[in-house]
Amino acid sequence: MRGLDRFDGRASFSTWSYRVATNACLDELRRRRRRPDPGLPEHEPIERGGRPHLDQTVGDRLALDDALATLRPDFRAAVVLRDVLGLDYAEIGEVLDIPPGTVRSRIARGRAALAEQLGGNQPSPANVPTDAS
Repeated sequence: MRGLDRFDGRASFSTWSYRVATNACLDELRRRRRRPDPGLPEHEPIERGGRPHLDQTVGDRLALDDALATLRPDFRAAVVLRDVLGLDYAEIGEVLDIPPGTVRSRIARGRAALAEQLGGNQPSPANVPTDAS
């Protein structure tokens, strides 16, 4: 709300507000990098029928957050705006002030880097060809 008087109407309000939110998030990520991480306390998982254990869910989320933190800020912003906020390419282009083609390439490269960080797209051991076959 502090910067509302700086909204000049050149873009739609939603685009402007997404950009403000994106900048605030990037600033917070930079601040967090400078602070020590206290970590999470150890706890016993609660059994629930058919759902992943809490430690697996939290672990997956922490792994994803760590992988996102390794991305270049421009890739991270594009991936988060698309996959978390659900914006389309044109909206992301407006928010980041880049062409839609650049948005597509940043999302593709960001997702590829995330997959590599998280070990995705690895063949299962049963499907790996061996020399003996």
